[in-house]
Amino acid sequence: MNKYGRVFTKIRVHSLLWIIAGLSVMTGYFWELLALFAIVFIHEMGHALVAQFFNWKIKRVMLLPFGGFCDVDEHGNRSMLEDFCVIVGGPLQHLWIAGLIPVLYMGGLISADYAQQIVQYNWMIMFFNLLPIRPLDGGKLVHLYLSTYKPYLDSLRMSVIISFVILLIFHMLVIMIDPFNINIWAILIYLDTCLWTEWKQRKYMLMRFLLERHFGEQQSISRLQTIQADRDDYVFDILSKFKRGYKHLIDIDGNSEGEFQLDENELLYAYFSEKKVRARLMDLVYAS
Repeated sequence: MNKYGRVFTKIRVHSLLWIIAGLSVMTGYFWELLALFAIVFIHEMGHALVAQFFNWKIKRVMLLPFGGFCDVDEHGNRSMLEDFCVIVGGPLQHLWIAGLIPVLYMGGLISADYAQQIVQYNWMIMFFNLLPIRPLDGGKLVHLYLSTYKPYLDSLRMSVIISFVILLIFHMLVIMIDPFNINIWAILIYLDTCLWTEWKQRKYMLMRFLLERHFGEQQSISRLQTIQADRDDYVFDILSKFKRGYKHLIDIDGNSEGEFQLDENELLYAYFSEKKVRARLMDLVYAS
């Protein structure tokens, strides 16, 4: 099996989706559900296949009752270009799907009504995923853009806050326009849960980002940045200022006692290997 074939072994289907599929057969909505989740499946496989092309570690491709996600074990140390390609790999699938539907209709394989319905589903899913709300593709693009000039933790925090504000607006619009639409509320509650989880785990996500840097796995570093620091600063506070794509040099101003510099690897080693989680920069300077 080649590396692209292995992607299909990562596909997982949520148990609730099978129940919904059974109910759709009994209620006569099977073909509508089939079209909806075929589009979702193609979208997620777009992410997965591009990730596989760049040799990313794919944990699973999960199909949910109201969507899906491609879960990868990469944490911000790949190149911006790779990250961008993986993110847009999903939405781009909707373009060829839109071109395929007229072909299927003209070939007599689907009816005009079914073709129109698939087209509506296709564009709806594409534009919904491009909303700037995490964990949707649009939210990931916002995070990617912010991380071009902000530290990883700050870019993550800001992308979650932006997502929350926009999601709050959507809540108010639903209340005013269609307050009893159960499907929309299910999606909003799912996004609420994802956002709250990401907010609580933002420091954990920073740790995964830093651990990859510490072990030197798949780093894409092209620039050097000097971080000005005081010797009384905690090591963790300086690590929180690390940016993706940068190699960091920590410049410690000792005032009358002179200047000291530390490489980022010294901080990472002290924090993760020597377990100096409460250390200050002065502890590392004097230890060396």
